[in-house]
Amino acid sequence: MGPEFQIGFLLFPYLTLLDLTGPAQVLCRVPGVRLHYAARSLDPLPTDAGFQVVPTVNFAGCPSLDVVCVPGGPGVGDQLNDAETLAFLRRQGAHAKFVASVCTGALVLGAAGLLDGYQSACHWLYRSYLPLFGARPSPGRVVRDRNRITAGGVTAGIDFALALTAELVGEETARMVQLTLEYDPHPPFDCGSPEKAGPDRVARLRSFQEGRIRALEAQIKQVLRH
Repeated sequence: MGPEFQIGFLLFPYLTLLDLTGPAQVLCRVPGVRLHYAARSLDPLPTDAGFQVVPTVNFAGCPSLDVVCVPGGPGVGDQLNDAETLAFLRRQGAHAKFVASVCTGALVLGAAGLLDGYQSACHWLYRSYLPLFGARPSPGRVVRDRNRITAGGVTAGIDFALALTAELVGEETARMVQLTLEYDPHPPFDCGSPEKAGPDRVARLRSFQEGRIRALEAQIKQVLRH
């Protein structure tokens, strides 16, 4: 029997569900992986999809993790100034084999001081905020810089988990998991990135997200004042 890998996801209110379940669905198929879903308490947490997720462990009871991963979502802003959450990430990140994020989860890693001097991906709408935390933004779908592995927006979490699988147990196992999941995307519209979507559509989406962007900016400013 091979080694057991302890992989933990940070859970918080109003995370983006696919940021969590996309990688988890990949990693639960990997031999030797044990998944943990860590939060401040074991109370169910709402997601942005309208239903709840249930943590499996609280911060105090979480074992030492080989991989710690932060998903993104509308609830990210509240985590940027949450001392207990940031302390948990610093504690786990200090000895983890890999420190990871999906989507805007990178901003939480940044607030914890875990991306200072590292190249990082993030959802394209929020990538420009990474330098405020000392990170170097990258447009890559999955970005590896030493032991930091960060993914772009939402669906990139699946790609991240396959890349992580290859790192942990080898590329052939990762390929077998991809085949098992029939992960062979052919989206009906070729507009899944700002470059492909075009400036007009990008501008409309920015306008639609303006309130959320401004709220997150205010929360980032609070981090930087401390």
